[in-house]
Amino acid sequence: MTFLYPLVLAVAVVVTAAAVVAYLRVQKRRTAALTAAGFAPAGTRRATVRRHLPYALLLLALPILIVGLARPQAEVAVPRVSGTVLLAFDVSNSMKAADVQPSRLVAAQKAAAGFVEEQPESVDVGVVVFGEQALLTQAPTDDHALALAAINRAAAGGGTSLGQAILVALGTITGKPVTLPQDGAAPDTSALGYWPSATIVVFSDGQDTGGPDAEAAAELAAAAGVRIQTVGVGTARGATVEVDGYQLGTSLDEALLTTVAQTTGGAYHRAGDAASLADTTKSIDLRLTAKKEPVELTAPFAGAALLLLAAGAFLSTRWHGRIV
Repeated sequence: MTFLYPLVLAVAVVVTAAAVVAYLRVQKRRTAALTAAGFAPAGTRRATVRRHLPYALLLLALPILIVGLARPQAEVAVPRVSGTVLLAFDVSNSMKAADVQPSRLVAAQKAAAGFVEEQPESVDVGVVVFGEQALLTQAPTDDHALALAAINRAAAGGGTSLGQAILVALGTITGKPVTLPQDGAAPDTSALGYWPSATIVVFSDGQDTGGPDAEAAAELAAAAGVRIQTVGVGTARGATVEVDGYQLGTSLDEALLTTVAQTTGGAYHRAGDAASLADTTKSIDLRLTAKKEPVELTAPFAGAALLLLAAGAFLSTRWHGRIV
């Protein structure tokens, strides 16, 4: 426990000691006066309790009240939804497909915007867009309006590298560049740290066309304690999109998105249209963390002092017919 005004504690000690000494002197004089007048104070235990208890309660309330003025504070572990969410948007050409109306990308944007609007201020939201490369367009922030603006700026074009998206998002969370070894060796995970309150949410159709291996990138995320939740945007039936004058078929690849999510302990979410996609994001699980926060205890101290004062006044009135 800490105190905002610790010097008040010294005042509490001095005032309380002075009050106790004064009370003892008054009682000594009272006893002497009664004895001189030929009246011996009642010596029974009940009479002693009645004589001293109201005063004792009032004297006990005094230091508690003064300690309350010192503004006592204690650190309490407060459970709260908190952490960092990186929204990774697939902006490849395949996201132009209209098997989810009005398009896969627009449907994903609407759903992600609804997800962001529901998050408390304790959750920092960042945005990564990825095609052949991945780019952080909004660093994690508790200003969710900035995240929404970044979501709305996303535009489709180019190929797809899901692995690169995961590495950029993971690098944003850890604060350092994250890469996979070029020679196929096992990556060094010791420098990543552990980030259990961070989540990467991938909105994609799963059409991975190149770049770092997505499953290996997911294993890195798992080693860092970061879960990946994937949201499949599109249909198994698929659709065609026009790229450089050519008609290309594209369909939802659920297998890859499921593997990536499950590798990190996350889950794959499937949706067939904008409405169900928006509902799906509500099931994305964020972490509950406990954060120590200072809690001021002035009110409990003041309440305890007032209860003692009230009890002392009540007993004094009941037993002595007056308030001491």
